[in-house]
Amino acid sequence: MRVSRKEIDGVRIQTKHRALCHCCSVEIELHLPEGLVDLRRCDCSICRRRGAIVASVPLENINILKGREYLKLYQFNTKTAKHYFCGICGIYTHHQRRSNPSQFAFNVACLEGINPLKLENIPTYDGVNHPADQ
Repeated sequence: MRVSRKEIDGVRIQTKHRALCHCCSVEIELHLPEGLVDLRRCDCSICRRRGAIVASVPLENINILKGREYLKLYQFNTKTAKHYFCGICGIYTHHQRRSNPSQFAFNVACLEGINPLKLENIPTYDGVNHPADQ
């Protein structure tokens, strides 16, 4: 089931929406013409631990405005996915997906003005039994 939203708790998702890590050292601009697309959680080992709700964008729809030098890359298992975190505050901002390397998934909690705790009925993907591991 593909979940998308153009508004969360009365806050409209802007076509160009800003995302920030906690310390504001990393600032990202996301192009979101359809709002938040493919909202989900995942139960793989890293997603269970970080607890983030993510949405997806094509690679070209994410622009790092500042703080690229603070982003830290983390890879594990097949080393296909590229997970990025702020090296100062430790917040997960986005990752290049293993299941679709032409997309980034981004942390909805980093979106300016958005409270992901207001989101309901978010599906959980089965990352434990990832198709790339079969």
